[in-house]
Amino acid sequence: MTAKGSEQSGAGVLERQRRKTETPRLYRVLLINDDYTTMDFVVRVLEGVFQKSPAEAFRLMMRVHTQGQAACGAYTYEVAETKVATVRDLAADAGFPLQATIEEDT
Repeated sequence: MTAKGSEQSGAGVLERQRRKTETPRLYRVLLINDDYTTMDFVVRVLEGVFQKSPAEAFRLMMRVHTQGQAACGAYTYEVAETKVATVRDLAADAGFPLQATIEEDT
């Protein structure tokens, strides 16, 4: 038997565990060149979907045109996926075959 007050409650010293928060992976959204989508439409997409300035949108559009593709930004996977879907929907509605893809940012 134990004396009253000398019982051990089992409550030892608790150590605080620090949770390491990881930075989410980023994914680049790439616009792919085609022979039918107009340059003006690509600039409008870059300004509207990716919030690029007119000068930056023009520069990226020229990169798509001359190099075949251009990265429009790096986002978490869900945001990148939404931007790709938005680009495809806008292009389809306008009758253009403009494509966007996602690739992991390195």
